[in-house]
Amino acid sequence: MSTANPQPLWQPDPQQIARARITRFQAWAAEHHGAPADGGYPALHQWSVDQLDTFWKAVTEWFDVRFSTPYTRVLGDRSMPGAQWFPGATLNYAEHALRAAADRADEPALLHVDETHEPRPVTWSELRRQVGSLAAELRTLGVRPGDRVSGYLPNIPQAVVALLATAAVGAVWTSCAPDFGARSVLDRFQQVEPVVLFTVDGYRYGGKEHDRRDTVAELRRELPTLRAVVHIPLLGTDAPADALDWAALTSADIEPVFEQVPFDHPLWVLYSSGTTGLPKAIVQSQGGILVEHLKQLGLHCDLGPEDRFFWYTSTGWMMWNFLVSGLLTGTTIVLYDGSPGYPDTGAQWRVAERTRATLYGTSAAYVMACRKAGVHPARDYDLSAVRCVATTGSPLPPDGFHWLHDEFAQSGADLWIASVSGGTDVCSCFAGAVPTLPVHTGELQAPGLGTDLRAWDPSGHPVIDEVGELVVTNPMPSMPIRFWNDPDGSRYHDSYFDTYPGVWRHGDWITLTARGTVIIHGRSDSTLNRQGVRMGSADIYEVVERLPEIKESLVIGIEQPDGGYWMPLFVHLAPGAVLDDSLLDRVKQAIREHLSPRHVPDEIIEVPGIPHTLTGKRIEVPVKRLLQGTPLEKAVNPGSIDNLSLLDFYEELARKRA
Repeated sequence: MSTANPQPLWQPDPQQIARARITRFQAWAAEHHGAPADGGYPALHQWSVDQLDTFWKAVTEWFDVRFSTPYTRVLGDRSMPGAQWFPGATLNYAEHALRAAADRADEPALLHVDETHEPRPVTWSELRRQVGSLAAELRTLGVRPGDRVSGYLPNIPQAVVALLATAAVGAVWTSCAPDFGARSVLDRFQQVEPVVLFTVDGYRYGGKEHDRRDTVAELRRELPTLRAVVHIPLLGTDAPADALDWAALTSADIEPVFEQVPFDHPLWVLYSSGTTGLPKAIVQSQGGILVEHLKQLGLHCDLGPEDRFFWYTSTGWMMWNFLVSGLLTGTTIVLYDGSPGYPDTGAQWRVAERTRATLYGTSAAYVMACRKAGVHPARDYDLSAVRCVATTGSPLPPDGFHWLHDEFAQSGADLWIASVSGGTDVCSCFAGAVPTLPVHTGELQAPGLGTDLRAWDPSGHPVIDEVGELVVTNPMPSMPIRFWNDPDGSRYHDSYFDTYPGVWRHGDWITLTARGTVIIHGRSDSTLNRQGVRMGSADIYEVVERLPEIKESLVIGIEQPDGGYWMPLFVHLAPGAVLDDSLLDRVKQAIREHLSPRHVPDEIIEVPGIPHTLTGKRIEVPVKRLLQGTPLEKAVNPGSIDNLSLLDFYEELARKRA
């Protein structure tokens, strides 16, 4: 890995740097808390991890976090797992999310967009009123602090209202998207035993209506702890006789009452993709999420009251929770409920245009799909409001950086591209956007403030300009307070802390460069290791999927019993393409030229499709286990896969090879 200083793709100008909230924060923290006034972001980051307590105290003061009872200290216990943040403090997340209603009552808090692409606003005062009404009704239903409230909902305003009302009463929110089947939802919700279920009758996607009433009936049968079900008639059907009607619960004009809960009181439960066994039920705290998201959105994403924040997501992905937290910075958030590619591949850009989004977030896969489909976003849509395009879900390939930059540059736009990487586990980013730093192709700008991010070799030594394990050596406030149904904490411990005691190991391969940037190489537990050379699968996908004949690919590295190593590349072809000798040669040649001869797979195998988790990640580890002979039911949790029948092919291949 070269330590040279290549030319950045983008650089903020002096005015952009001066205007950025992070610049003002640094000057203020220098004056009030001894942060370094000079040295820019690298100096601020170093201070934020060296002086962890002082940094997080500064964050709470800068963003005016309202503690109804004061904390005794910032970090009561810094050991991981089990760090104690702001002991003694009480507060409420929803109270902070609705603060902008006081001085911007008639401005939009939410812009709701469906497949008609026509934005519909919900004002701050209306959002606050609905949350007040629903919170009062939840209390009437007997919902108490710590009770679980669940949503089987698409990305619609009602989901935001339900989350905030749940937090207002101190209950614990959890949600799944309505494209999840009953088994997947039950694998999640049965673990946490919800007392209320908010549900739609169906949803619209790709121009079609999808009726979910049968699934909802099954959820009701299989969740015996439910005391109430709330029906939201998205498709216009009547509520079941014993269900409550959404409109009736949200029609009163009641000022919300915000339960003041301890800093580490649970806010929501998120779920790991659950590719093996039951999904992990990850519990994050009201205070931990509040301060982490204020930092991430207010400083790193540079969001404020004049911004409009759009991220394409569903309620089954942590990015939805992150999007809702845009309200904390007084930002208008854009909720898009529909297919990312309907009626055409450019749909998300059209939503960004119609909502005047200033920060537009999407997946790396969508960017690459637009490039392949010949979409010209800045030419064909008015994206003059967009300051930043952010991507996550998988590493944005260098081609994606260049394509975005060039497309916007042709219209004279100066686009900040932020590739970010984090995890459901912390509901935040470990590394990514910094508005005051240059952007280098294929790299994340820097580790986040207060995030002591390192790359470690197998013996636990830090490495620079070399591939290592992503570790975090100091606690972050949004790390899970626990997993649900993990009484002795063993599952939580084994998920992150079994490799390096007391240090969070995330399961990604990264390179920290001497320049301070971060390169993500893919999952370390499915990382390829050929002749001692480790490589991420993302590098191979980027090169292979540049070929127009390859729709998608999956590469697996399998240690053989005889000490050998088998590395097949599975390819799902575009319609009309044929895996003939010519294409085989071009795939190998592309890998040899752009990566190295060691990356060339042992076999290239055509498959009917690539299996994904329900949140769209390729499932490398379960396929690897299948190919190593693990039975299907032990290799994968069937409820977490988008198309289970695709796994039959890999299972049959394993049988033949055995």
